[in-house]
Amino acid sequence: MMKLGYQTNTWGGVVGHPAGVTSVKDLYYLANGSTEEALKDIAATGYTGFEIFDGNLMQYIDKKEELKKLMADHSLDLIGVYSGANFIFPDILEEELLKMEKVAAFASELGATHFVVGGGAIRTNGILESDYIDLGHALDKVVAIAEKYGLIPSYHPHLGTIVESPEQLDKLMSLTSIYLCPDTAHIEAGGGDPVEVIKKYSSRIKYIHFKDYDNGQFLPLGEGHQNFDEMIKALEEINYDGWITVELDSYPDPKKGAEISRAFLRKFNL
Repeated sequence: MMKLGYQTNTWGGVVGHPAGVTSVKDLYYLANGSTEEALKDIAATGYTGFEIFDGNLMQYIDKKEELKKLMADHSLDLIGVYSGANFIFPDILEEELLKMEKVAAFASELGATHFVVGGGAIRTNGILESDYIDLGHALDKVVAIAEKYGLIPSYHPHLGTIVESPEQLDKLMSLTSIYLCPDTAHIEAGGGDPVEVIKKYSSRIKYIHFKDYDNGQFLPLGEGHQNFDEMIKALEEINYDGWITVELDSYPDPKKGAEISRAFLRKFNL
């Protein structure tokens, strides 16, 4: 039975930690909303788990019991944490990986299952072929970090990185051992077919993000044109029994967006 979770980033949007401008070790993803409100709304709309940005998780590094109480009060599992990095610049890679190790260690303490990363910087003067090799090697180091703390490592293709298109994804996946976390809307926005990606990489999918897409916009499930019927069928064919996390980077009423997606998924008996 597939399990349903939600990303807390809708409460505050996709931004970043300002300290990262001058300090790579503090370059976290950070949604500027309330994690407390997010967990309350996620539970109220019928999800049983949540994913959180690394920056929002690390806000609780000295308040671990507070976060554990929030999770218990709302009967929510911490599915995983999302992080990211440039990955292709040797001079800062060590700092990026040390940051990720701190995040992975804390996530593991809280019972997380997944460690998800995005990234691979686009250079000002364009992508070098060697950037894919460097990204692949860096992601293998992420695998080692995640597995050290009992987490499942996955790569999340993302707009604004060197892995947007199907061809770029294929190039990277041949260069690394990391699992794939398909984000269905980012795959389509990059010119790919999420159904085909799920089928092609079925043996490397331990986790997946759902969001709908139409006319250049990320939308609640059912409000775009993504073919979730075929995606869920493809997942069922590989006996997928892991988490499906709904992610919506921003929405005027975050709780309402979560409700729309949850109602849509009930048609699949999820």
